[in-house]
Amino acid sequence: MATRITLRLDFDAGRRLGPGKVALLEAIRRHGSIAGAGREFGMAYRRAWLLVDELNRMFSQPLVLARGGGRDGGGAALTDLGAEIVTQYRRAEAKIERQAAIEIRSIEQHLAPSGEDGSQGHG
Repeated sequence: MATRITLRLDFDAGRRLGPGKVALLEAIRRHGSIAGAGREFGMAYRRAWLLVDELNRMFSQPLVLARGGGRDGGGAALTDLGAEIVTQYRRAEAKIERQAAIEIRSIEQHLAPSGEDGSQGHG
């Protein structure tokens, strides 16, 4: 299936969890730092830090623990809950893709050809 499903969970009080925040969490796990994760996406450190802060306040326990910089350096790591949230999100995403595969293929059959310039039509 060429089409990709994007899962965004809209909780109460305007709280959201979607592909960008989950990808940021995965990048923190890979890089061991908020700054490194932000750089992967061309994101300013402050923006990445604000997203992590939002995620940490959204859940009952923090998803990311950060250590301040200094002589020994800083860093960040996912908590057990952070790793679990990423796992559950990716499982939900995969489950939805499997369950909707037939309908998505049917919709894809009606797509106009995409242009060579990368344009995709009218959205």
